[in-house]
Amino acid sequence: MSRQQRLTLVATILGSTVVFLDSTVVNVALPAIADGLEAGLAGQQWVVEAYMLTLVALLLVGGSLGDQFGRRRMFVYGLIAFGATSLLCAVAPTVEFLIAARALQGVAGALLVPGSLAIVAATFEGAERGKAVGTWTAWTGIATVIGPAGGGALIGLTSWRAIFWVNLPLIAVTVALTLHSVKESSDPDAFRGIDWSGIALSAAGLGGPVFALIEQPTRGWGDPLVWVPFLAGIACFVLFVVHEMRARHPMLDLGLFRIRNFAVANLTTLSTYAGLIGGLFFVGLFLQQVAGYSPLEAGLATTPISLILFFLSPRWGKLASGTGPRLPMTLGPIVGGLGLLLFLRVGSNADYATDVLPAILVFGLGLSATVAPLTATVLDSVEERHVGIASGVNNGISRVAGLLAIAVLGAVISAYFGSTLDGNLGSQPLGPRGEQIVSDAKAQPLAVPKTGKLPPAQAVRVSTASADASTSAFHMGIGIAGLLMIAGGAVSGFGIENPRRKIEALPNRGSAQAGECGHGADADCAVPELRSEAASSGSI
Repeated sequence: MSRQQRLTLVATILGSTVVFLDSTVVNVALPAIADGLEAGLAGQQWVVEAYMLTLVALLLVGGSLGDQFGRRRMFVYGLIAFGATSLLCAVAPTVEFLIAARALQGVAGALLVPGSLAIVAATFEGAERGKAVGTWTAWTGIATVIGPAGGGALIGLTSWRAIFWVNLPLIAVTVALTLHSVKESSDPDAFRGIDWSGIALSAAGLGGPVFALIEQPTRGWGDPLVWVPFLAGIACFVLFVVHEMRARHPMLDLGLFRIRNFAVANLTTLSTYAGLIGGLFFVGLFLQQVAGYSPLEAGLATTPISLILFFLSPRWGKLASGTGPRLPMTLGPIVGGLGLLLFLRVGSNADYATDVLPAILVFGLGLSATVAPLTATVLDSVEERHVGIASGVNNGISRVAGLLAIAVLGAVISAYFGSTLDGNLGSQPLGPRGEQIVSDAKAQPLAVPKTGKLPPAQAVRVSTASADASTSAFHMGIGIAGLLMIAGGAVSGFGIENPRRKIEALPNRGSAQAGECGHGADADCAVPELRSEAASSGSI
């Protein structure tokens, strides 16, 4: 690896760290944001979902713009815009302002995220690409160390606003390094235009159902503000697919999904990341709002995941490059899902060493085996000129998975919490004040309400019933998340094809058949990679 390649990798790692750092810190900060800006569960969800919704809607545009006008240029633009929107988040006076600023931050992230991996893919080739992706995965995992632990400390020492201020110096350093060290790359054959109709339909197709699922627990399915956006969103998503199939220059090239490994890897991404993002979102809330962890303690609780990613991701990336991605992409999500299912042992009096840590360790092991091979498989399955859009598609699907998982699991948890709380309280009346506290509690499940104004006996009754209902609802949500990850592993086990490894089985360079490099589009990529491996290992 040359010096220029190393500096390029560092720049992409730092740029990705900004996004990962923001996501992990915000999750830890949600209870503090809720207290500071008087937001319930729906408000907490929207702080996360507004960002992911705009990010998802524009990710493919970001990847396409990078292919058209330069991946380094779009990467730098994304960094600068992310810094400006972080400033808006830091000064937000209301939860509505914060949600709007987070939506703008997602727009900036859509320029930044696809460029990171696209630059890596354009800078490295063959076996070096798999190793670079593994290194990228490992070092970006440090962001989840800095995020939960450092963010928890910042929140404890100052306020939740500090988690957005901290982005600014990191972005400044990354911009300077990118301008100095990263070479520009683009696709000279890319269409010079933007699919505005596709953008609008995809945003409405995702935004409508997400809005409905978040608002349904408080409004009910009979409210037109719930069922109208839900049905309209589904209709828009169908129209989006039809539009993309017919467009001369579509935002999403559906033809990429004819490549087996690309299609299967993205289906694995959808299922695995739904469990991953949805599960960790509610783990953070439960530990703070029910188990009584401080922001710092909740941040430190998930730190082992990042350490495992840091040490093991490069090794899994190397293994996938040498033996093929099917094994790690099968076992990784299954083990990660089992780790989430271990959270079924966690209760309102959760002991970290005996209850939380075992689940974290198993989950982290599975995740470390999943991320690098999955990402490398997506990038390796398409031609070099399509790496930008492929990166955008995969990032978009992972965010769609999280977007839908948080909304769907939130609806399930809210409904289950409400019915369980009513059952725990029974029919004995609580009086007007007690009934109001219970009603407020249903607007913020996975929390124990403040009962100081109730008589002691009623206070104990409501607190105990709420804690038990929160635990049961959390178990329901985390169980679904674990099964989603396991399903992702099963999809890879049945669908992923390892690339053929024997040189003598390959035709002459330039005449390879579709599928012999693990994809059907870039047939002559396998020979130099195999020769490189043969030279380094002494055998095929």
